[in-house]
Amino acid sequence: MARILVVDDEPDVRMYVERALRADGHDVMSTFDGFTALSALRERSYDLLLTDIAMPGMDGITLSLQAEKDFPNMKILLMTGYAHERQRAHNLDELVHEVMSKPFDIETLRQRVNGMLANPT
Repeated sequence: MARILVVDDEPDVRMYVERALRADGHDVMSTFDGFTALSALRERSYDLLLTDIAMPGMDGITLSLQAEKDFPNMKILLMTGYAHERQRAHNLDELVHEVMSKPFDIETLRQRVNGMLANPT
């Protein structure tokens, strides 16, 4: 399956997403902020970056911009619980493959992630 890096400052969300994706057979690592995520991306290759937008320090949009520059073949899926953050992400249509609204259920998460991974573009 795929290598996925999950980034969210909320521990419950991280654990929820990790469990669901591991149950599908994915190799999942998670971290709590953008700075730690960039270090993880430099240590190992990932197929998908799944990151929250609103985080302290480096937000998910800044992380995505840096990740796309350094790892242009990696897919990026953003998640957010804030409508105004979702609007900010729409300016990144070329970079971000999708923005998923929180809260989401496990089936929605699985469909979005597996759909992105199955799509070669």
